[in-house]
This record gives sequence, structure tokens and C-alpha cells, in this order.
Amino acid sequence: MSDSAAGAAIPSGAGHDHVFLGGGHARNERKVWLVIALTTAMMGVEIVGGTIFGSMALVADGWHMSTHAAAMLVSALAYLYARRHARDPRFTFGTGKLGDLAGFASAIGLALVALLIGWESAMRLVDPVPISFGQAIVVAVVGLAVNLISAWLLRDDHHHHHGHDHHQDHHGQDNNLRAAYLHVMADALTSVLAIVALIFGWLNGWAWADPLMGIVGALVIARWSWGLIRDTGGVLLDQASEGGHVADEVREALASEPVTITDLHVWQVGPGHHAAIIALEAPEPMEPEAYRRLLSAIHDLSHVTVEVSRSPA
Repeated sequence: MSDSAAGAAIPSGAGHDHVFLGGGHARNERKVWLVIALTTAMMGVEIVGGTIFGSMALVADGWHMSTHAAAMLVSALAYLYARRHARDPRFTFGTGKLGDLAGFASAIGLALVALLIGWESAMRLVDPVPISFGQAIVVAVVGLAVNLISAWLLRDDHHHHHGHDHHQDHHGQDNNLRAAYLHVMADALTSVLAIVALIFGWLNGWAWADPLMGIVGALVIARWSWGLIRDTGGVLLDQASEGGHVADEVREALASEPVTITDLHVWQVGPGHHAAIIALEAPEPMEPEAYRRLLSAIHDLSHVTVEVSRSPA
């Protein structure tokens, strides 16, 4: 029995930096910095306005924005670090997972925000405070406008990544940008809930509506946080994707040859980029380079190692 193995990026000799230095990531980085500026400015307005006018929903939205500004700063710095170290040989498969690491950290922050908002809102239900409804509504509407502008800035990439069936893996998704988008959407949600609560409280004298909406918002944000933790954690731990689309494409590409796949490992190394280790047996094995050429048409496969051995007699 004779064994041979070879590994190379696809296309051959391309290296790793091309995987993570694309114009899309530079564009996403610029968007995140712009949203950080908008969020930070509105954060101050809402915290001050909510404190002056007595609105817990408004104060919660402002502090919510502050944590989101910090989380988006993590996202922006992750883009910067990944870009500067993309050619660093210490990162064997490039820096593509750094966005997932930043997204995971942001998701933890999002969960903490949900807990804080839920706790403070519960305290306000027990011990209500006077609210200046009219003024608080104006500030909340301005905050919502800022959130919608921020979501619009991030919309194209997010919608593109969610154009696939939900049950498929997020193979092309930039989880760093997704984390920033979810933070913005959480801000928008709390702004909407604050406006609804303030209007009902103003019209009907329901002081409890404001903190109640804070609790509702906390539950929704917690759910978004869990989804992001699950997805980014799966990438960081090299979890096999649900859809397994790349593994299926590998099997299809090799189906034309008289080979048996004895071992196959596929994992994500960056948004839209996967690595694979493939062990093959064949009665008359070809050189590993020949099998890599068969796999070169798989768009999401950026690095592959092929091991070939002769089938037992």
C-alpha cells in the first residue's frame, strides 16, 4: 500500500490574506465606525433626557446604546486587527475567525444588557417614578430615527447573509457585522417599545406600561443574544455546519472518480471560507493534486489537504 498527501490553498498558491482582506470587510469596518459615532451621540441624549423626564424605558434605551457602542467598538477593532495581521504566519488559517470572536463577546454583552434592563424595569414596576411623557416621547423618537439610520447603513450585508434558508449554516455570514446589526436592532426595538409605553402611559395614565415594556424588550434582546452566542460559538469550536453544504459539494465533486472517502473534516475559517481535510482510498490512486483540481470549483473551499492511499487488495 502506498500513501501520499498534499495540502494547498485553492486556488494553488493563493495564500490566506486574500480570504480576509476583501473590500467587503473594509466597507463593513467603515460602516461600523460611522454607526459608533451616531450611537454614542444619541446615547448621551437619551440618558440625560430619560433622567430629566423620569422615563425608565428611555434611560434603559440610553444605557443600552452605551453598551452597544462599546460592543460595536469591539467589532471595529476586530476588523482593524484582522486586517493588520492577515498575513501574520502565526495565524495558520488567517484571521477570519476574529470576527466570530468579537461577535461572541458582543453577544455576551447583549445578554448582560438584557439582564440589566429587566432588573431595573422590575424595580420600577415595584417603585414607580413620575414621568414627563411628552418630552420623553420626543427624545425616544429621535433615538429611533438614529437607530433606523444605523440599521440602514448595515442592511445590505445583513440581508445578503440571511437570504439563505434559516436551517442552513451561516457559511457566508460575517458574524462581526451581524453582531453590530443586532445591537442596532436591539436599540431600535427598545426605542419602539419606549415610544409605545410612553404614549399609552400619557393617554391612560399607565405609569406601569413604561417598565413593563422594558421587561418585554429585555426578553427579546436575550433571545437575539442567545442566537448570536450559538452561531459564533459553533464557528469558534469548529462545529460541523447544519447544512453541511461544503461537505456535500466535496462528495459530489469526487463522485466521478472511483474513490472512497474514508475521512472528511470541513470547518469554517472565515466568512464564506472553509478548510477541509480529506482522506481517500482508490484502487489506482491519482496524485493528490489531481483530486484538488476536482475540488477547485467549490467556491467556499479555500484550503484543502488531501491524503490518498491505495485500496486494500
